[in-house]
Amino acid sequence: MTVNANLPANGKPDDRTSPESRINLYDTDIFTGISDHPVPPFFQEMVEYAGLLEPEILSIRRDLHAHPELLYDVARTAGKVAELLESWGIQVRRNVGKHFGMGVVGTLQGQAGSGPVILLRADMDALPIEERNELPYKSRNAGVMHACGHDAHTAMLLGAAKTLSAFREHLTGTVIFVFQPAEEGAVQSPLDGRLLSGGRDLIEDGTLENVDYAYALHVMPDLPAGTLGVHPHYAMAASSHFKVEFRGTAGHHSAPHQSVDAIQMAARFITDINGLMANQTDPQEAAVLAFGTLHAGTAVNVIAGQSELTGTFRAFSKSTVARITEGLERYASAVADAFGGQYRIELREGITVVNDSEAVQRMLRAAREALGEDRAILLDQPSLAGEDFGWYLDRVPGAFAFIGCGNVEKGIIHAIHQPQFNIDEDMLVYGVRVWVSLVMQHL
Repeated sequence: MTVNANLPANGKPDDRTSPESRINLYDTDIFTGISDHPVPPFFQEMVEYAGLLEPEILSIRRDLHAHPELLYDVARTAGKVAELLESWGIQVRRNVGKHFGMGVVGTLQGQAGSGPVILLRADMDALPIEERNELPYKSRNAGVMHACGHDAHTAMLLGAAKTLSAFREHLTGTVIFVFQPAEEGAVQSPLDGRLLSGGRDLIEDGTLENVDYAYALHVMPDLPAGTLGVHPHYAMAASSHFKVEFRGTAGHHSAPHQSVDAIQMAARFITDINGLMANQTDPQEAAVLAFGTLHAGTAVNVIAGQSELTGTFRAFSKSTVARITEGLERYASAVADAFGGQYRIELREGITVVNDSEAVQRMLRAAREALGEDRAILLDQPSLAGEDFGWYLDRVPGAFAFIGCGNVEKGIIHAIHQPQFNIDEDMLVYGVRVWVSLVMQHL
């Protein structure tokens, strides 16, 4: 049997229009109108104000870096975020999330009239990695590290929130600041047993109600600090996680005919799935599947009665995701039948991050205004990594962009999720300025 954690609680797939239907994959006019946006007269004042916040933003980032927290266990981080937002006169909702209640949402209402509702998101959780950097603000939590830059994401969005709140009399519309737990993984819901990441938990609690556009920034060490890159359409792949269990009959090695070998079932399944990826997946579409763990057996001379495999697969098109999902089920069933055993699959199906063309134009304009004309880069190669911001963009238009944090001269060259990962902290104020400029594209 298959348990698909991607389905809503009622077990029925969502019937919304795919974000893929909102884009033109062959649009060559992505830069149309970028230079036509008028810069508000007070924008330079906002930029200068953001610059004055640099020491505070730096302090916030270093504090968060020294106290990383995993998945939904972000009580300290969420509490600090909520307190800062409230101190700046921003309306705050604590304990956001229908299932886990660890998100923080701040709402800033502009005072210059009505307008669109713009959502800006930062993630708060860290990774189970032992940090190898020797820094004064090195992680104080053993085996936990901000190795994906979520401390920077949170600090930048807080800086933007303080800047925009100081200029709220100029804003026409509403800005929603979302601070999300559990971007790095999913946890089984205590309410209905589904595997849920933080984005889905917050969305199911109404975070996207009345939102017109949604945006997120992510640090990228491959880009130098002071630059921003954004993909015109596909940004990141649908990253899906699976667990397959085979159950046979344990027995002594001297009597294999009286047993059903669960290790043999796992080995056959791995071979068959590799064949699926090689022969039944369109070679012109990017797709990759890899196994991460295999556990089986209890003793050197006992045929294993149970085995468990886990892994991920990544693809962009929904049809390819569906094809691989169906293949996992089909081959697991065939292997179990062939050996006379049983199987069970658990699946957390991911979702592609699909940028909206108009939102991409606004992001590029914002980067050019905040960083400089040659600092905004249109990226042409989407990533096969996954991001749960895709759940936001599946429901409302928006964009997911990468902000540079690398600096070769400073030795900041390590990739995310590595124990030596770090950022050029000069990029923090750049991120604040991009956020502020982006909001002014709308309000």
